[in-house]
Amino acid sequence: MASRLARTAVGAARLRPSVVPRVLPALSTVASPRYSSGVPSEDPKTKAQSIIDSLPGSNLMSKTAILSSAAGLSIYALSNEYYVVNEETVVAFCLLSVWGGLIKFGGPLYKKWADEQSDKIKNILNSARADHTQAVKTRIGDVKQMSGVIDITKTLFAVSKETAKLEAEAYELEQRTALAAEAKTVLDSWVRYESQVKQRQQKELAQTVIAKVQKELENPKVLKQILEQSVADVEKIVSKA
Repeated sequence: MASRLARTAVGAARLRPSVVPRVLPALSTVASPRYSSGVPSEDPKTKAQSIIDSLPGSNLMSKTAILSSAAGLSIYALSNEYYVVNEETVVAFCLLSVWGGLIKFGGPLYKKWADEQSDKIKNILNSARADHTQAVKTRIGDVKQMSGVIDITKTLFAVSKETAKLEAEAYELEQRTALAAEAKTVLDSWVRYESQVKQRQQKELAQTVIAKVQKELENPKVLKQILEQSVADVEKIVSKA
């Protein structure tokens, strides 16, 4: 037992020169912001209660048992040299202290920033949802206004059907009119042709008759008969008068 205490004292003596210069700046850096930032010191009762609440367990007895067991295991490990306090332990304690300070003082700031970002995103999502809801309501209102489109479509279909029928009838009448006009044109051409043929035939007949009469007049016998016939006709008219 004496040898163990001696070794522990020698180890502590070796640690003192090297640990103190390293620990003091760390402690000064950790402590200086606390006192310079103006953060009020916590109530010891509140601090003790927060430490107790951070321990695992459902009630005070279980937490006390866990804390006692941990303290007993630590004392047993240190007394039997299962664990020796050295520079690494001091460094780990300093790191844990620094991280604890960052978590304690920076945690609320980070939580505030995270809450602001969360509220910002929620506001954006709520605004987008409200805009989408309003767009859907507007669309529903537009669709409701078009509720009579079926009847209008049926009426327009009937009108278009009637229009198509009238257009077909008009096209048929137009074709008939065009056909009648073409037939009239053909008939007129035939009438003109026949008229021209008749005129030519009459002209030819008249020329033939005139030529025949002129030829007969050149005969003295015919002229004598005509003259005698004319004298007889004149005598008959004179005798009647």
